[in-house]
Amino acid sequence: MRKYFGTDGVRGVANTELDSLLAYNLGRAGGYVLGKNKESLKVVVGKDTRKSGDMLEAALISGLMSIGCDVIQLGVIPTPAVAYLTQKYDADCGVVISASHNPAEFNGIKFFSSNGFKLEDDIELEIETYIDDITKIDCKPIGDGVGMIIKKENPLRDYIDFLKDSLKVDFKGLKVVLDCANGAAFEVAPIVFDELGAHTIVLNNNPDGVNINNKCGSTHPEGLQEAVVKYKADLGLAYDGDADRLIAVDEKGEIVDGDKIMVLSAIHLKKKGELKEDTLVATVMSNIGLHICAKENGIEVVTTSVGDKYVLEEMRKRGYSLGGEQSGHLVFIDYNTTGDGVLSSLILSKIVLEEGKKLSELASVMEQYPQVLVNAKVKNENKNRYMEFEGIASEIKKIEELLNGKGRVLVRPSGTEPLVRVMLEGQDRDEIQKLATKLAHTMEFILG
Repeated sequence: MRKYFGTDGVRGVANTELDSLLAYNLGRAGGYVLGKNKESLKVVVGKDTRKSGDMLEAALISGLMSIGCDVIQLGVIPTPAVAYLTQKYDADCGVVISASHNPAEFNGIKFFSSNGFKLEDDIELEIETYIDDITKIDCKPIGDGVGMIIKKENPLRDYIDFLKDSLKVDFKGLKVVLDCANGAAFEVAPIVFDELGAHTIVLNNNPDGVNINNKCGSTHPEGLQEAVVKYKADLGLAYDGDADRLIAVDEKGEIVDGDKIMVLSAIHLKKKGELKEDTLVATVMSNIGLHICAKENGIEVVTTSVGDKYVLEEMRKRGYSLGGEQSGHLVFIDYNTTGDGVLSSLILSKIVLEEGKKLSELASVMEQYPQVLVNAKVKNENKNRYMEFEGIASEIKKIEELLNGKGRVLVRPSGTEPLVRVMLEGQDRDEIQKLATKLAHTMEFILG
């Protein structure tokens, strides 16, 4: 059972749940586990724009250097840049200090292996065993054995050049609005689009340490929607705090979420013969409309648990080239080893140009089915046992028969709370709202 690592690293309110001591111990434990059987360890460290990032960075780096790790300090930079630069700088691992789309008071720490992928579960669990008993790490080098900080001249430029070289596209004549969420993309995204020739209008690129994700970015695209219409732009592109997610807005101001970006990208890549195995990898949370659209276009969908980490595991295992989540984590693995919001936005913009169509037309291939979520409060010991009760199992079966292939039921126990989450999709929002509410009440009565 995990104690610290979730699906996206260690995360919590900074200076309480995730304090400097935990960051220091993560540095020591992570460096120790990843540096076993190595004479030296080189680690790349980056962060987003949160005020608490400086505090946690100092503690984390101290922990790493205390067991002999040399640290390449990147400063404020997108999460996917850390994944890329870990490989480019021939580092043994990369670490990101960020809480992604969460509010400013949160922060997090996640690791990448030397090849730019998130750590395997067993490695994270091994790190946890040392955090719980840090005295087990018998490693206190002295003199020249202590690690040091290594400065690179311009790591941001290295990442920008990587993005430009990956696409080799001319955006002259394309008008885009970028919402940088006052986060890690605030410099990178405008520079890349400007240097590729786009007419760029930029929102929320003035981070002050506490305004990250605050009513902006991929989780709050309302301002972007208004700006796209106001400036008559071709499309809008919103990132989250660490710039590993992308949510788009079409020329009419309508949201194009991760599901729609995934499926229109899959169709485009399939036409070019670049979609491996004609397969798209998505999570159980992807809309049923994605599955229907993919089938109509000869594309198979492989489904994983929630979390881009699990999407990537499936892609690597089977050799697939495209996957992601409804939330905007999109993995184009032929380019980078993790979800990359800026890269995804460049690819989407290139598709718009190559197809010669408006984004609204490209996104219309998928019908977005209404989706409702109702939480059932239950006893914690019962939340994983709901299918053992006939009253619940029969109710779910009845709903599935009623939806008749034009909708679905997804029931998931919460990982942290005494809740069972009931999600329904279907063509009639009012109908599925009533069905979901009834099922949740049934669960509360039986499991509560």
